[in-house]
Amino acid sequence: QKVRESVRTALIGWAQSKGEGSDYTDNLPGQCLHPVGHWYEVPNLLKNGLLQKLLTERPALKYLMIHNIDTLGADVDPTVLGLFASRTDGVMVEVIPRRLEDRGGGLARVDGRLRLVEGLAMPREEAEFGLTYYNSATTWVRIDALLTLFGLTRETLSDTEKVQEGVRRVAARMPTYVTLKDVKKRWGAGQEDIFPVAQFEKLWGDITALPDWQASFVAVPRLRGQQLKDPAQLDGWLRDGSAAHIETLCEWG
Repeated sequence: QKVRESVRTALIGWAQSKGEGSDYTDNLPGQCLHPVGHWYEVPNLLKNGLLQKLLTERPALKYLMIHNIDTLGADVDPTVLGLFASRTDGVMVEVIPRRLEDRGGGLARVDGRLRLVEGLAMPREEAEFGLTYYNSATTWVRIDALLTLFGLTRETLSDTEKVQEGVRRVAARMPTYVTLKDVKKRWGAGQEDIFPVAQFEKLWGDITALPDWQASFVAVPRLRGQQLKDPAQLDGWLRDGSAAHIETLCEWG
């Protein structure tokens, strides 16, 4: 008990000395960088000019497929693309059958509306295990509908001020999650301290909850939507055929 109290006292003293509620910058940038949530990745396409560049080079472009880098089985499947093109939804999210080890939210019906619910938004941790489908985080996006949501058009993408205003307006409608993360203060010679910090995140799946935004969902095979987040999963992937499936998707150098 004395050790626990000593640790708590040390952490409280550290927080007070650095300024409670201030940004954590007491380290090398690469050691205190944490993502602010993947919701920002799509608005970043608007702000950094990449989407405008794509539309300039390919004016006929209508759809985007967005997926996590660790969703190794994701590809531009013509069947799924054809299904999305036949609909009018702003986004279509791929979901997969859920397993016990899947953490991060899934498909649920909230107040009669089908939407993605993040694990961080669950009232109880065990409630997440009651969801049948897991969010693969692979999303098909209708570009013109996305621009309308942000109050933009293809022509106004070059208006930096209008783009920033649109991003801020939609961001204000998205929930913000507060999570605790550990950062390491490395002193050298193998010595380091670990401190807890609060991280603020916005997550892309919450866009499916906006009342003025159409979202649909499609169940796809688990091999297409599962994510490889830890090397410890590799043995399981070899046993259940996941690795063999990835081998068939492309030619490896």
